[in-house]
Amino acid sequence: MTQDPSDLQDTGPIDYLVVEFDSDAMTGEAFPLLVDLVEQGIIRVLDLLVLRKEDDGSVVGVELDELADGSTGLEIFAGASSGLLGHEDLTEAAEAVEPGRTAAVLVYENVWAAPFASALRRGGAQLVASGRIPVQAVLAALDAAENA
Repeated sequence: MTQDPSDLQDTGPIDYLVVEFDSDAMTGEAFPLLVDLVEQGIIRVLDLLVLRKEDDGSVVGVELDELADGSTGLEIFAGASSGLLGHEDLTEAAEAVEPGRTAAVLVYENVWAAPFASALRRGGAQLVASGRIPVQAVLAALDAAENA
């Protein structure tokens, strides 16, 4: 995918997730919520790939319609591929997955933040650090503060 860099001036921050799950116990409950985020214009899905790491460590791709008996609603993202994910990215994602588990690799634009990010860029600002605090860490910190 070749893109004119000036087109990216109005782009929101782009994030990725690798979410591991047990494909035998998956309910698909979260999938309609992802579709809803897109329909509300909060995010834009750039890439959505699913892989399964077999017990022997080999990795195979999984089609979206193979998830949760094909009733996920994710079919609208079939073929979502921006070109941002390369072979090395997928290899790294697969390394994070436990054998016998399935993972979704999602790359998305935070459309909601695009106007703010664009204004910062126009003002000469640049992102120099970013991160996320896992909910489990927040809960542990709150528990520790409460028990102190």
